[in-house]
Amino acid sequence: MNADFAELPPDLPIPEDDGAAEHLTEMSVPTLTLPSTQGGPVDLSAAGRGRLVAYLYPRTGVPGRSLPTGWDDIPGARGCTPQSCAYRESISEFSWLGATVVGISAQTPGEQREFTEREHIPFPLLSDSGLRLADALRLPTFEAEGMTLYKRLTFVAEGGKIAKVFYPVFPPDRDAGEVLAWLHRRRA
Repeated sequence: MNADFAELPPDLPIPEDDGAAEHLTEMSVPTLTLPSTQGGPVDLSAAGRGRLVAYLYPRTGVPGRSLPTGWDDIPGARGCTPQSCAYRESISEFSWLGATVVGISAQTPGEQREFTEREHIPFPLLSDSGLRLADALRLPTFEAEGMTLYKRLTFVAEGGKIAKVFYPVFPPDRDAGEVLAWLHRRRA
């Protein structure tokens, strides 16, 4: 099966809040360096000293490769491409609000690089194939076809601490808009 990764099927199951992110607000962004699609590694704690918007996603689709079996039946799994593209379309507004945007998944740097080139993603995607951030922050994950993947979650860090968590994120293509609305309210 070849999927159109940019489209969200109309009948996707809605993820429920399982409480797996309740502990994150006010936690410090860990000192953790992850490979980036924009060259050298990114130190999350350094990026989090300013205003950091980090969205975590399961994995982007690859043209010509089938989605994992049952992918559309896993609440919150589908939608990584629309989510990333929404951030791409809003990047100038995030910059205007003083926010650095990064996307994080457990995919390899090569997989992420292919995606950024194909979809013209202008901000860094970080590879956490060892799930080190998940371990450091006790982030929610799920299993699919032998892979451990991030559940979709977005956090905003300011001054080195997590100020806001969006979880669960659904629908994923509206995540960037919801984060921007929160940043505008905070600015007012």
